[in-house]
Amino acid sequence: MNIVFKALNDGTRREILELLRKKDMTAGEIAQQFDMSWPSISHHLDLLRQAGLVSAKKSGQFIYYSLDTTVVDEILKWLIQLKTKKK
Repeated sequence: MNIVFKALNDGTRREILELLRKKDMTAGEIAQQFDMSWPSISHHLDLLRQAGLVSAKKSGQFIYYSLDTTVVDEILKWLIQLKTKKK
């Protein structure tokens, strides 16, 4: 779970998640939205993928990134349980 919070702690990664909320995108499409190097975008995408927040699927010569909310659902469930344990 720590890797998820680390991934969400960066503004660029949160912006990438917002982009992917609208539609699946290639790394190139994502990179065009930012004023930074492609290796930096690749690093951000890799951290998001490691955290389980995005999935990557190769199609031809492109890799399409998609938002994956499974981890977010698990965190929300955990937070709700944490909040309702004691009163």
